[in-house]
Amino acid sequence: MIQMEASISGSSSPTHPKWRKVVYGGMQPGFGDNHTDESFLEEMIMNANVVKRDLLKVVLDAVSISQYLCIVALVVLVWTYTLTNTLTEKYLLLLNVSLLGSGFFILLLTADMIPFNLLLNYLLKNTFFITALYMLSPIYHTLTRSISSNSIWALTASLLILHLFLHNYSGSTVKAPGALDNPTLTSNISLNASIVASLLISSRLPSRLHVFAIVLFSLQVFLFAPLVTYCVKKRSFKLHSCFSLQLLVLTLVFTYQLHKLLFIVLLGIFVFVNLVCPYWLIRIQEYKFEINGPWDEAKLCFNITE
Repeated sequence: MIQMEASISGSSSPTHPKWRKVVYGGMQPGFGDNHTDESFLEEMIMNANVVKRDLLKVVLDAVSISQYLCIVALVVLVWTYTLTNTLTEKYLLLLNVSLLGSGFFILLLTADMIPFNLLLNYLLKNTFFITALYMLSPIYHTLTRSISSNSIWALTASLLILHLFLHNYSGSTVKAPGALDNPTLTSNISLNASIVASLLISSRLPSRLHVFAIVLFSLQVFLFAPLVTYCVKKRSFKLHSCFSLQLLVLTLVFTYQLHKLLFIVLLGIFVFVNLVCPYWLIRIQEYKFEINGPWDEAKLCFNITE
């Protein structure tokens, strides 16, 4: 009789519900909101997306940064030589013509097949652009007459630093023919900063022809030099490396002729960018620890386009 009552009472007692892994459905009876079972860490993955980098590859990738630093340094050198009357307007115009011709020639050799109509459209737009720039050069010449020269130098240096900090070193703001992606906000800000810096420098030149020549030179370099170097790198990395090395040597030679202290500073920047920074990047990869699991947010594996 006692055994029968015990069996009846045991069978009538409610069983403990089993915890189920559900996304929606509210709290489960008998379990807390943050309850996990022993299978919670079974799907944990450590360092699944950590990329093991090679020092030589990182150093070669840093060449693009040094290359553009050389380009900006050469622009500043041309500005300096023009302000000191070392470069006349005739040499500047000759430099502009040679840069424009060589740039289009390199694009024809390195870029994909460019239709003749597109090339003719580029040449027509450049003609209109150069004509408008020549007509606006008197305005640029007197644009900052009421501002002191010290303020101009400080503002120009700040804009160039902003330009280098926000520049897109992996591509170009002016996209190659057929490119689908649009320039980013930071790259547009970087380009605008370089253009404003060029206009500030041009307002301290002695003649309107100087202003036209130096602004045209600066716009050619800041607008089209990244596109040309990007096409060269895309076509042949060896050619890109050789061009970068020649540009580095040319920049250091002209900087040494201008000022030895600037030469030491610029050489230190190149060593820091090409050797020290890649070494730091490789070293800090050893301390990177990433945990992934079913608790991560879902990620789309496709792009949403309109």
